[in-house]
Parts: sequence; structure tokens; C-alpha cells
Amino acid sequence: METSSGDDLTQAQNELYGWIKEYVKDFQHSPSIRQMMQAMGLKSPAPIQSRLKHLQEKGYISWQEGKARTMQIVDEIIEGVPIMGSVAAGGLIETYSDVQENLDISDVLKKKNVFALTVNGDSMIDACIADGDMVLMEPVDSINSIRNGDIVSAMVPGSGTTLKYFLKKNNKIILEAANPNYEPIILDYDNVSIQGKLLAVWRKV
Repeated sequence: METSSGDDLTQAQNELYGWIKEYVKDFQHSPSIRQMMQAMGLKSPAPIQSRLKHLQEKGYISWQEGKARTMQIVDEIIEGVPIMGSVAAGGLIETYSDVQENLDISDVLKKKNVFALTVNGDSMIDACIADGDMVLMEPVDSINSIRNGDIVSAMVPGSGTTLKYFLKKNNKIILEAANPNYEPIILDYDNVSIQGKLLAVWRKV
């Protein structure tokens, strides 16, 4: 496989990075640790995990440590998308003529361990998050760092993972949908695990 060169990568790191890029290009998802071990001719996951950590620290990949399938390739830092003016969603307004500024999304890409989830269902439709959208999530270290009104991905024992508004009230966690057809989920602190907080929504059209 052809490898991409990085001036700040060791030979081993560059070899793994090039292989991962080719794998993602061919299969449209990231490889497992075991597959990376086999490709690199290694019998232990430790060297792979070390190389992945260095690739992440150097800005080549984004991933949740220990969860290889969350890996994303960052080919280059996106400097910005030009903001060309405004577009009407009601009455008509004058069309854009000159580029006014850039929409800087590099801060989103630079955040550590950002991961993506595909949305299934319409419970967040009134928050403009639709079935099939991709949401970019920032990992949460502590439930105390989340504010009321944040949109989070939460794991509920016995029920799976859900994307909802986060609310703390009377020592309870309330996971509230953005759709009146869904009842809020009310849980004790010990019965919910917050995986991440919403950073951005990506929709293909």
C-alpha cells in the first residue's frame, strides 16, 4: 500500500498511518486494533495503541482511546469556509456579492477525541437533527461539566444509547427529546452514562 509521508512521524507511525488511510478509503470505516496488528506484523496491541496515540497528538487522526472504530482521519486542517452573505428562508433578500469572512471550523476538528455518531430516528427533529444526520460529539469526562440544555449522547442501562437534551433537576437526570411525540426519560445519576456532548451536525444533501 502507498503511504502518506509526514515529516514529524516516525517510520513506524507513518507506515501505520498510510495503511489506515488506504483501509478507510477502501472500506469506508476504520479498522480494528487486531486488523492493524496483523497488517503491521505485531502480536501485541500495545505498539499499535502507542502509535495511534502519537498520531492523534500530532493531529493526523481523531479517536476515542480503546475504541478503534471511532477513528477519523484528519488529512489537513480546514482553515475556513467562506461566508458569502445571507440566504432567505422567508422573504427575499439581496443575494451575496463579496466574501465577507470565513467560517472557521478548525476548533471543532482540533478538539481531542472527537467522534461521530449516525442519528437514527426523529426524536431531535425540532432541534434540526434529523434521521440519517451525522453528529460530531466531544467526549465528556464528568457529568458535572454538562450544562442544562446541552445535547448529549447518553447510555441508559438496558435501553441503549440516545441523543437528547440534558437537564439536571431535583437530583435527577432528565433526557428530553426535541419532539413532542416522545416522553422525557427521567433517571437517577447512577443509571446514566454520558458519552459525549454535541459539537456539530453534518448532513449530506
